[in-house]
Amino acid sequence: MNSTKEISTLKSIDPYKIRSDFPILDQKINGHQLVYFDNAATMQKPNQVINKLNQYYSKFNANIHRGIHTLAEKATTAFEESRVALKEFINAPKVEEVIFTRGTTESINLVAATFGRTNIKSGDEVLITGMEHHSNIVPWQLLCEEKQAILKVAKITDVGEIDMDSFDSLLTEKTKIVAVNYASNTLGTINPVKELTKKAHDVGAIILIDGAQSAAHINIDVQDLDCDFFTISAHKMYGPTGVGILFGKSMLLEAMPPYQGGGEMIKDVTFEKTTYNDIPYKFEAGTPNIADVIGFKTAIDFVKNLGKDNIAEHEDDLLQYANHSWSQINGYQPIGTAENKVSVQSFNIEGIHHFDLGTMLDARGIAVRTGHHCTQPIMDGYGIEGTVRASFAVYNTRQEIDCMTEALERVVKIMR
Repeated sequence: MNSTKEISTLKSIDPYKIRSDFPILDQKINGHQLVYFDNAATMQKPNQVINKLNQYYSKFNANIHRGIHTLAEKATTAFEESRVALKEFINAPKVEEVIFTRGTTESINLVAATFGRTNIKSGDEVLITGMEHHSNIVPWQLLCEEKQAILKVAKITDVGEIDMDSFDSLLTEKTKIVAVNYASNTLGTINPVKELTKKAHDVGAIILIDGAQSAAHINIDVQDLDCDFFTISAHKMYGPTGVGILFGKSMLLEAMPPYQGGGEMIKDVTFEKTTYNDIPYKFEAGTPNIADVIGFKTAIDFVKNLGKDNIAEHEDDLLQYANHSWSQINGYQPIGTAENKVSVQSFNIEGIHHFDLGTMLDARGIAVRTGHHCTQPIMDGYGIEGTVRASFAVYNTRQEIDCMTEALERVVKIMR
């Protein structure tokens, strides 16, 4: 997506029609029609997903993989159909390479705690970038502290792109793990992850791609990327909270120890020895989040039916339109101006604290995110405490952006 191209009028997506599928949007906040621009934090859920959750709990609620009765078999089938759907959604080679987790954060922690503890030793290096979410920083810090390894951080440029010279200079034969986001939750930047994967492999490192902010916006093909691990959170793509996946190459997953012990992840248990289940079940201890995994497939179907290219085109139009509109506001300071972005724009207005802006926007029914967005190092790099972040989804409209533009203009007039 290109935020600098000429603003166009689109016909592929009709957001007004799509909005009818999202009951939460049809309400007023503080006497104003809700404008929801906090999609990078979590997206709203369509009726299709909500109804699927209700259907599971009201029609075939049962534990999976363990029962021969009808409800258990029906629940198990629906659960495993979601795994197949996700395998196809990211073009994974094998269905067993898709592991259900609580989301991207747990997926990253799983890799750090299993692959990392097994393969990292004193003096080894882990390379990340300066635009990572805290969930792609802290697990590697913990690993490096435990193993006396070294965490290195590639710089980012003023416009919010990875400084490739910095990345290349830090990538050495001592690098064992590279971890990078596909798209930044704060800057919106889409990173060249296929190129980064090749660079990592050239020095013998594995790469984990944090796909949380990319899955709803960008076509994902893990075989084309050739990445070793890839993560997704369902709630970032119109699905339920508390569920996501870790994709891992089967050769790596099979060699990794379990992340947790318990039911389902075993083949045989005695007091003397336990043998572990095959992948993916080796990493899925205990009763999983069955309902939300089932709802995840419905969210995938929703995205596929609309078409990723259509979604991207609509969202990019909104991003361009917003930046064009807000750039006319006195004191507007965009943070993150990379050419290739998903539909996220962080900004400040000179002389007005971002918390004050967020509070005043909420008073007019406009939901945005304020603060550091779990990316404090980015804020430190720009010399700021935080930003206002507006992030757009397929149900958002230019009219809503106009409402926010008017609200920002009112705030500037009041505060000055």
